Amino acid sequence: MTGVGDQADKSPPPKPSTRGWAAFRHRDFTVYWLSQLCAQVAMQMQMVAIGWQLYDLTRRPLDLGLVGLAEFLPAPLLVLLTGHVADRFERRRIVQIGNGAQTLGSLLLLALALHGLSGPLPIFSVAFLIGAAKAFNAPAGRAMLPNLVPVEHLANAVAWRSTSMQAAFVGGPALGGVLYILGPQIVYGTAAALLLAATLIMFAMRHRPAAQGGEPPSWSSVLAGITLIWRRPVLLGAISLDLFAVLFGGAVALLPVYARDILMVGPEGLGLLRSAPAAGAVVMALVLTQFPVTRRVGHTLFLVVAVFGVGTILFGLSTSFLLSLAALAVLGGADVVSVFIRSTIVPLATPDNMRGRVTAVEMVFIGASNELGAFESGVAAALLGTVPAVVFGGIATLIVCGLWIRLFPQLYHVDRLDQPL
Repeated sequence: MTGVGDQADKSPPPKPSTRGWAAFRHRDFTVYWLSQLCAQVAMQMQMVAIGWQLYDLTRRPLDLGLVGLAEFLPAPLLVLLTGHVADRFERRRIVQIGNGAQTLGSLLLLALALHGLSGPLPIFSVAFLIGAAKAFNAPAGRAMLPNLVPVEHLANAVAWRSTSMQAAFVGGPALGGVLYILGPQIVYGTAAALLLAATLIMFAMRHRPAAQGGEPPSWSSVLAGITLIWRRPVLLGAISLDLFAVLFGGAVALLPVYARDILMVGPEGLGLLRSAPAAGAVVMALVLTQFPVTRRVGHTLFLVVAVFGVGTILFGLSTSFLLSLAALAVLGGADVVSVFIRSTIVPLATPDNMRGRVTAVEMVFIGASNELGAFESGVAAALLGTVPAVVFGGIATLIVCGLWIRLFPQLYHVDRLDQPL
């Protein structure tokens, strides 16, 4: 005769939680997270210093767009090479080399600040170098993440990675704005130290073999990544939605103009403005670690993109510093949900031996939406004026959102991330 106690002993053990701190149970993810945090803080500090120094030097909004273009160009120019490197060599080493190259870029900016600048060309050149390092670094780092945790913890890992990035977007610009009072050389020197720390931390991660071997780089093999995205409407829709929505809604590139000429809050205010989107994003990313998007994923994606557009319009029209901060916070919170959904869909829908190539293509799209979006914003501001350019960008984001619902109904009707895509 079986007692109640015996029946209880035979019941299956409870499954470990996939929420909260689940991803940090895995040592290599913790190492990855710390390294990414250091690198992102460094880059965000540096972006504040570059933007303020450049606009202070030339007073041309177009130059803020050109520096974004210089940082973006290496990604499409090197896409054939970067994806294959991420798939053929150890991804940890690629990330370390990329961080080391970005450290060199910070040291070059430090040298330029110490010797003085007479024109923007040296800054554009260093931005191109940093962009080249990121072109190798980003696909390897993003492709590596699914190998650091079990698949059931991937969504939690993506949420925590977003949290670290957004925390850097909060702390980095604010710290950069404060340190800029002491001079741009202080910002660049601190950024170089943090990037060096990010490089060294990665030595604590275990060695992992390359995802594939032997296949030489070729146009046909890199097109395999593009073909995979093209054949899966959910992937194509998610990636291209981010491209066009953020391309038109790139108000962040014009923050130096708002800080100096519209809100008149100085470099400290610029740091706070740059931090505001990430402040909203940090809150939302932390929410996602506890309550990830599990149902009505497609509807949620389009809703948050529309909120992003509305936040952009509100910021563009605002002449109040507090209202501008609030609008940017809403904008950032909406964006991180979009990033969470896309960053979970892409690796789950891609074989490991192609993640480097697919991610390299994806990073071109992301870079186009960010750095090329900065260029578009600079050009639009030069032609239309700063405020009309930002408002137009927000309206364009809403139009893209509505159009993409019609073009990619499969994406709009996605219900769960754990279903076949």
